[in-house]
Amino acid sequence: MRAVRNSEFLLRKLTQRRIWKKLLYERLSEPLHLNVAAAAVAMFGGFRSKVAWDLVVRPHYAYGVLHAADQAKLLGLTSVTAIEFGVAKGEGLLNLCALARRTEESTGIRVKVVGFDSGAGMPSPLDYRDHPELYLQGDFPMDQRALKKALPPTADLKIGALADTLIDFLTEKHAPIGFAAIDVDYYSSARDALLLFADDNPNKYVPVPLLYFDDIMFETHNEWCGELLAINEFNTDHVNRKILRDRFLPTRRIFKNPRWLQQIYVLHVFDHPWRNALIRGREVATLANQYL
Repeated sequence: MRAVRNSEFLLRKLTQRRIWKKLLYERLSEPLHLNVAAAAVAMFGGFRSKVAWDLVVRPHYAYGVLHAADQAKLLGLTSVTAIEFGVAKGEGLLNLCALARRTEESTGIRVKVVGFDSGAGMPSPLDYRDHPELYLQGDFPMDQRALKKALPPTADLKIGALADTLIDFLTEKHAPIGFAAIDVDYYSSARDALLLFADDNPNKYVPVPLLYFDDIMFETHNEWCGELLAINEFNTDHVNRKILRDRFLPTRRIFKNPRWLQQIYVLHVFDHPWRNALIRGREVATLANQYL
C-alpha cells in the first residue's frame, strides 16, 4: 500500500511543468553515464544509495535527515529531531515524515519531526526586508484539520507565532536537533525561526546540524533582506553559534548541478562538548611518508 501511494505521488509530481524544467536543467545536464547508473540504483538500491544519487523526493530533506541520524549514531544517541519552519499545506512536512521513517529503518535512529507555522498564512510584511515584491499577507494558508489528520504519531505541529511557539518548544524535552528546513520567506520570520539555535544549552543540538534555506535563490534575494539578512544578524549576535553555507558540498555529491546544494548551510555549535574534547581519546594521528 505504501509503495502504491509513493508511485501515485511521483506520478502527480511528473504532471507539473516545473518538475520537468528542473529535470531538464539539473539532471539531464549531468553526464550520461551517471544518469544510466542512477536508473540501476533506482531499481535495486537501498535508501542510503537513493539519497546519494538524488533519487528521492526532496533530496535536500533526505540528505539533512540522514546526516543528522548519522551524527546521532556517532554520538551514541538513539533519536534526533528534524524541523520544518513554514509548513503551508503540509506537503513538505508529510514528505519529511516519510523520510524520517525511512531513515529510522536504515539507521536505527528515531527521528522526531516538528513543523512550525502560523496556521493562517503569512503575516503582514514588516517592510522591504520581508520581500513584499515576492510575498504578501495571507499567502500559503493551511488546512489545519486535514493536515493534523494526515500526520503520523511521530510528528508534531506547532501552530502560532514563531516567537511564541519556539519559546514553548525550547522548554520541552526533545531529542537533539539535527536538521531544520527554513522556508518562511520573510526576514522577520526567519529571524524568529533562528532563535531555535540560540539556546544556552548546546546539548539541545547535534554538534553540526544542517540547515536548508529555501528562499535565497531568486534574483531579488540578497544579504540585506530575507533569510540571508537573518543569517547575517544571527552570526553577528552569537559568538558560539555560526551559520555558514556548506561550500564544498557539491564536491561530495555524485550530481553537481542540483540547486539545493547551494541552499544547505551548517550550524556550527562551537560550545558543544563534542567540539571541546581536549583529552585525547584515540591513538596519535600519523602520516605515511613514501620517501622515507
